[in-house]
Amino acid sequence: MRSEDGGKPDAAVVRDALGVGVAVGLSGFAFGVTSAGSGLTLLQTCALSLLVFTGASQFALVGALAGGGNPFTAAAGAFFLGVRNAFYGLRLSQLLALPRAVRPFAAQWVIDETTAVALAQPTRRSVRIGFTVTGLTLYVLWNLTTLLGALGADAIGDTDAWGLDAAGPAVFLALLAPMLKTTTERVVAGIAVVLGLGLLPVLPAGVPVLVAALAAPAVLWAEGRRRARTGPAEDDDTVGEGR
Repeated sequence: MRSEDGGKPDAAVVRDALGVGVAVGLSGFAFGVTSAGSGLTLLQTCALSLLVFTGASQFALVGALAGGGNPFTAAAGAFFLGVRNAFYGLRLSQLLALPRAVRPFAAQWVIDETTAVALAQPTRRSVRIGFTVTGLTLYVLWNLTTLLGALGADAIGDTDAWGLDAAGPAVFLALLAPMLKTTTERVVAGIAVVLGLGLLPVLPAGVPVLVAALAAPAVLWAEGRRRARTGPAEDDDTVGEGR
């Protein structure tokens, strides 16, 4: 069935949304195992997925706690990673135009994947379908696999021996890499990595993540200064020559 306003066929939108939801939702198993291996209880692990529901922040929190970090510092790092969802919400609120009563429930599903699927759609109808199917599929699977991972952590044993301690960072990098499309974004990511890894030996667990977050405003400030010096026209020519 094709959308009434001539947009993308509904079946195609549903197929794409299901693909993203299933692929990412299954990685909740890695979070469940990692969280349980970090010392969190089954209830705490499942509550994080049910209430927080943003993978990068969840992995950052349990990773900092596993490294012996202060709970408040770990929570602060997770919070800063999750702030980006507020900016997603500003854009999606215009595209979805949902009734006021529905917005608080939809806000729980405003994450990287639902935003990516929604923004790829040409019409409001397809935006709503893509957002809803991705959000529902991912929320159900992420929480189910989180539960299974946490329950199976004891049977798996030492997560370090299996290499599952690297599952969190690997999933996060897999989600992040496709988003780094511009030079500025790659520079921010590179500086953040250098700061985060370089400060690990000298700062308490969780603090390097907070310091690494300073990479974004620092690079944007430098970019603004550069544009102010070169001017829009010259800057456009420079970008074109660099490709």
